[in-house]
Amino acid sequence: MITERLAETILFSPLAGDVNELYILSGYATPNMLSWYIKNIYHRTQTPIKIHLIVGMVPFDRLSVSVHEGFVQIISSELPHEVEMLECSYICEPPAVHSNLYIWAKDGIPIRAFMGSANFVQSSFVGHHRQEVMDDCNPIDAMQYYQAQIGRSIYCNHGEIEEYIILQPTHPVLDMESNLIDDVAHLANEGIDSVTLSLMTRLGEPGRHSGLNWGQRQGREPNEAYISLPAKIARSGFFPLEKRHFTAITDDRHQLTLRIEQQNDKAITTPARNSDLGEYFRNRLGLANGAYITRADLDRYGRTNVVFYKLDDETYYMDFSNQR
Repeated sequence: MITERLAETILFSPLAGDVNELYILSGYATPNMLSWYIKNIYHRTQTPIKIHLIVGMVPFDRLSVSVHEGFVQIISSELPHEVEMLECSYICEPPAVHSNLYIWAKDGIPIRAFMGSANFVQSSFVGHHRQEVMDDCNPIDAMQYYQAQIGRSIYCNHGEIEEYIILQPTHPVLDMESNLIDDVAHLANEGIDSVTLSLMTRLGEPGRHSGLNWGQRQGREPNEAYISLPAKIARSGFFPLEKRHFTAITDDRHQLTLRIEQQNDKAITTPARNSDLGEYFRNRLGLANGAYITRADLDRYGRTNVVFYKLDDETYYMDFSNQR
C-alpha cells in the first residue's frame, strides 16, 4: 500500500518512465489541484504529456459554479511546455463514479496505474491533511474501466454544458446564475471570516519594486505583482500555505488562481504567471499594462487595500470595489 509521498509516487515519479499520457478518473477534483499539478510539473519531464481528467460524482451532488468556471479557465489558458494537451470532462449520466484511478500510458497503451482513496484534490496530495491509501493496480483493467466511463461524460467547455449537468452555488455569495451579490456588507453580516490587506508600504506608498510594482525592475516583466501578506495573518490559518493553490472570486466577477509564496509566506501571487495579478489591478485602476502604480492612482480609484472573505478552504471572495 502507498500511504506516504502520494504526489511524488503517483503524479511525478512515473514521468521518468516511457510515458506521455496521464488519465485521471476521480470522484471529486478541483481546478486548484489541477492548477497546482500543472505548475509543479515544470521541468519534471522531457516529453510533454497529455492529461485527461474525468470528474465522477457530478450526477450525485452536482457541481459548483466556481469549480466549473475554474476548470474552464484552466482549459482555455496557455499551457506550459511540459503539457501537450489538457482535457477535463464530467460524468453527466447516472450512476455517479466514486472511483479514483490514475493511469500512466504511452500513446494510449496503459503502462502503470494506481487506485485508492485519494481524490484529485490538494488535501489528498499536498501536505499532510488526510490519511489516504493508494495501491498499484492492473493498468489494462484500469484503462478499460476508464474508457467505459467516457461515453457518459461531457467536456467541461461544451457549449451547452448546463443542459447536461446542474451547476449550483457553494455559498450564499453566489447565486444560481454565478453572479456575485453586489452588497459586500452582506458578507460581514453573515459572519464570514475576512482579512484586510494593504497595498501600501509602511511609508504610505506602493512599493517601488515590490507589491503591485514588483516587476518594475530592469529585466523583469513590468506587470509582475503580488499582494503583501503580514506574517501574523500568514500564520493565522486564514490562507492555505505549502504553496497550495486557491481561488479568489473578485467583486467584478473575475476568477483568480492564487497561492502564498516567497520567504516566510509573505506574498499572494498568481502562480501561472506573476504578471496576471498586476494586469488585473492595472485594468481595475484604468492604467496601461506595465504602468508604474502610484499612490495617486489608488487614491483616484478610491481604494488602497483589498479584503478577502473566506468562503471555504479553497475559495475566497476578493473585494477591490471602488469606495469613493
